[in-house]
Amino acid sequence: MIIYPDLELRKGRLVNLIRNRIESPVIYDLDPVEAAHDLARQGAAWLHVVDLDAVFNEGENNDIIRKIIRTASCSVQVGGGIRSMEKVHGWMDAGAARVVIATAAVKYPHFVMAAATAYPDSVVVSIDARGGRVLVDGWTEATIFTPGDFVHQFDNVGLAAIIYTDIDRDEDFPGSTMAHATSLAAKIRTPVIVSGVVKTLDDISTLSYLPNIAGAITSRALFGGAFTFAQANAIAVERHAQAAPLL
Repeated sequence: MIIYPDLELRKGRLVNLIRNRIESPVIYDLDPVEAAHDLARQGAAWLHVVDLDAVFNEGENNDIIRKIIRTASCSVQVGGGIRSMEKVHGWMDAGAARVVIATAAVKYPHFVMAAATAYPDSVVVSIDARGGRVLVDGWTEATIFTPGDFVHQFDNVGLAAIIYTDIDRDEDFPGSTMAHATSLAAKIRTPVIVSGVVKTLDDISTLSYLPNIAGAITSRALFGGAFTFAQANAIAVERHAQAAPLL
């Protein structure tokens, strides 16, 4: 399992959104580029970088993201406002290892298929779900789709992964568990990266035992001091070594 540190950018700063509220982000007193370098030094193989300004059509943080891609010695997965092939081409040309398509995947499935055809194993679809339904437009609009029904259409198009955000778990909804993520991962062949579920090192340990969970994105717990990347990665690496077949 891969641990993906989540660098969310808002007006050039490293932030995290509580309940996805752009108007009141948690702001971390860290330079995003330096944070990326530090995570790479701790052993991060991947970074998940999201341009929140692009998501909410309030500008962009392209220069910072390009600098992270150029100077951090790890692979970068870029998301945020990727709604056209022009954006996909732009980020791939800039050196991104993957692009992440979110709301546009729900509204324009053919766009995902075109992107995956152009860049096999380099496109990720990100879905957010609450109460068993996929949400779009910054968690403001519920669709008729269940996560499982929605992602099945992409199971044979060459995606690198599906990112699944369990909003109930992220918002500490009473009774929320990892069951939704487990169920989704069991229904599809595409690897699943979970988001919003990691709050402790025990959560990482639990996830590392679940079939088809290929990774976990972490931001609030990581930058809030619940654990370091090195601590989280050690658990993921240890479990990977235990699961490796003997030759």
